[in-house]
Amino acid sequence: MADDDEEAAEPAVELGPGAPVEGAPIARVASRFTWGIQRSEIVRRDGETTIRTPTGPRRLADVLAHCDVPYFESRREFVETVREQIGDGPVPAGAAGDETATDADAESDDGADGTADAESDDAGE
Repeated sequence: MADDDEEAAEPAVELGPGAPVEGAPIARVASRFTWGIQRSEIVRRDGETTIRTPTGPRRLADVLAHCDVPYFESRREFVETVREQIGDGPVPAGAAGDETATDADAESDDGADGTADAESDDAGE
């Protein structure tokens, strides 16, 4: 049984060399909530979270302050709305912040640019 514990403690996927990217992927942030949820509740619970954007890291509360959607019915709606605000493209490498690339990121369905396939993520909704 000790062998199982040792295997679980090791990362399932080794991350390659490279500069860490500051902030959390929006897909990871979206996975923290049960949908539907009010924008104000997202800001209250996770507004201070720094997210990855093509122009550099930004606070989630700052991004959501510029959207007109008061209630997100689904994870897909949230991710699409945030991407409309931040754009879609490669995320620049930068100094490590509180939330940098982790093994969970490598195992998720996120692409190299920190984006996720919204089609597969909402299949169960």
